[in-house]
Amino acid sequence: MMPLKIKILKFTIKSYVLGLCFLTTLSSFSQEIIGEAEVEAPKATAIDTVQRVKLDGVAAVIGDFVILDSDIDKQFTQLEASGVSTEDITRCQLFGKLLEDKLYIHHAIQDSLEVNDAEVKSYVDQQLEGFAEQIGSMDKLIAYYKKSSEKELRDEMFELNKNGKMASLMQQSIIDEIEVTPDEVRQFFNKIPEDERPLFGTELRIAQIVVIPQTTKVETDKVIKRLNEFRADVLDNGASFTTKAVLYTEDPGSKRTGGKYTLNRKRPVMAKEFREVAFSLQEGEVSKPFKTDFGYHIIQLEKIRGQEYDVRHILLRPKITNAAIEAAKEKLEKVRQSIVDGEITFADAAREASDEKETKFDGGQLRNPETQDYSFELTKMDPEFYAQIQNLKDNEVSPVLKDEDRINPIKFKIVTVTERVDEHEATFAQDYLKIKALALQEKQLSAIEKWQEEKIMDTYIKINGELRTCDFNSNWFKIN
Repeated sequence: MMPLKIKILKFTIKSYVLGLCFLTTLSSFSQEIIGEAEVEAPKATAIDTVQRVKLDGVAAVIGDFVILDSDIDKQFTQLEASGVSTEDITRCQLFGKLLEDKLYIHHAIQDSLEVNDAEVKSYVDQQLEGFAEQIGSMDKLIAYYKKSSEKELRDEMFELNKNGKMASLMQQSIIDEIEVTPDEVRQFFNKIPEDERPLFGTELRIAQIVVIPQTTKVETDKVIKRLNEFRADVLDNGASFTTKAVLYTEDPGSKRTGGKYTLNRKRPVMAKEFREVAFSLQEGEVSKPFKTDFGYHIIQLEKIRGQEYDVRHILLRPKITNAAIEAAKEKLEKVRQSIVDGEITFADAAREASDEKETKFDGGQLRNPETQDYSFELTKMDPEFYAQIQNLKDNEVSPVLKDEDRINPIKFKIVTVTERVDEHEATFAQDYLKIKALALQEKQLSAIEKWQEEKIMDTYIKINGELRTCDFNSNWFKIN
């Protein structure tokens, strides 16, 4: 077994390249299912069932898929376009990554793992909307990726995301039920040589109190009235719900697509109130205005397809007055002063005054979404958030800070560092959760490697040309 550090590093690099290939490339995958390639193939393989393709330019055949030489070139182009240095990435490494992707996708199909096309399309719509906003317009985005039309770009994005999802599903199915016992965690830790035990960086526990400016009834009533007018115009006058969504919705993720989302009863992805209203409608029906944390909505149900519901919605948010903003800031200033004067603890003040439901009952303590504990490693913090707390001493309270999130366009907060653990060498008792995560990661990696070894032997694979000289970690040449 290779040393722990090397193995974990290998896994990290592998995961990093995987993420880049899925998220930063638009044309990395040449995913057409091929036919009978002009190579020798055993009669029993799937290669017999597909149509003829010219061998020139085919880097490899794996299962029912091909990898073209140009696919590898595109990997380099797209990584470089995304600002990633390819100086230390070899052609063989990217080719090996493509082989892995195709192996996952091929067996995902064999195992009947299904990807919801409507969900992928909805995600692509949101993704392109976000990209277009960042770069300035859809036309600029099309030009940047050198596509001839928006349709060509959407088709490639759809194929990329669908195949990425299929590969991810296959990987996840391999490791889904893998767990580690406390004894396995201990054994994992004990086998690490003392001079190779990982160093964990400085970690902080952080708490915050958030006050959100409240809208007035007058502004809320304006929004509800406006949505009722939209609804009446659609139902009584035959106006286009889609056009109104494009013109008026305040949901940036669906504005360009006319407010469209596809919901699935088995896979909830929207707010509970949104789903309940959508699933109660009949085709063509338009809901009355209703509230979620994001604002007020109306929904039109376009079509029901089994468990899938195609809906369009319009979101409006009540305006927040300057008086409400000043009142929220003043309230938090008073709370801060009470803490500084020792009249109340930060934790008690959070329970009494904070508007952030996720943290107030924990005394304002923030939970790390990656580890599900309360510690944040300093070097992995969001730079903007780090700038807000970097100069705070333990239990010192920050000034009132202005902030925003995807629900609230403006809010105010104060933060404090409740505990600081300096950089240290791992110990079993203090760092059990992190060690457990590393032990689980190693066990999952071993399961994936074992799966790859077995499936490589069971899958038709043909590697051509100079790429046969590559030195792979996996046994792509099926050498016994």
